[in-house]
Amino acid sequence: MLQLSGKVAIVTGASSGIGYETAKLFASEGAKLVVTARRHSELAKLVADIEQIGGEAVAIAGDIRDENLARSLVEMAESRFGGLDIAFNNAGTTGDPAPVADISADAWQATLDTNLTGSFLGAKYQLPAMIKRGGGSIIFTSTFVGSTVGFPGMGAYAASKAGLIGLMQVIAVEYGMHGIRANALLPGGTDTPMGRATANTPEALAFVKGLHALKRIARPEEIARSALYLASDASSFSTGSTLLVDGGVSINRT
Repeated sequence: MLQLSGKVAIVTGASSGIGYETAKLFASEGAKLVVTARRHSELAKLVADIEQIGGEAVAIAGDIRDENLARSLVEMAESRFGGLDIAFNNAGTTGDPAPVADISADAWQATLDTNLTGSFLGAKYQLPAMIKRGGGSIIFTSTFVGSTVGFPGMGAYAASKAGLIGLMQVIAVEYGMHGIRANALLPGGTDTPMGRATANTPEALAFVKGLHALKRIARPEEIARSALYLASDASSFSTGSTLLVDGGVSINRT
């Protein structure tokens, strides 16, 4: 039996990496998708991939910092597919790494606008749509950085992603009575374009792998499977939680 049969989902940051693989997995499990990212061509490829496996998806390109995009994604889910059950607020950026004293106010704000405010704007419109359906699952991609580990140069990134956990917890208690569950996914190092840009030399990649207890980084589809768990009824009594999918980086000291 398909885990998301009859469900409608929004996935942001869907043009590559975790978002791309999660959208494909959700579709393979029966969900109808509204996907977004900034790059038109990559979204078109994703929609084609989903249709090739017999799924349904529609793409809207845009910037998640734009409130009009957040509204349009929900309106599309409702008009095209009849409602909204799942939202994976996954889009994000590492920003420009720098020590805290060297981060410009503009760079700080740009990172928070994407990682935190963009997800807030998404939730602002997703939650009323889920209430109409009698419940739903809203998922945020946070990170172990700023939650269990402090990384030099990642002050804005860590603050914005930690802020998502606070937002998620408030949503969980505000909307639980409506049957809405809110959770955060905390991946470890993952083989994505954003991850490769951070660990951009063989030496840096080896170092990052070594930080993990499993001595490797994740494949995007491994993180997608955890997103599926939070989206599906398999996690029906999980809300307000942070799910570490980090290969043991949070506890490793070897």
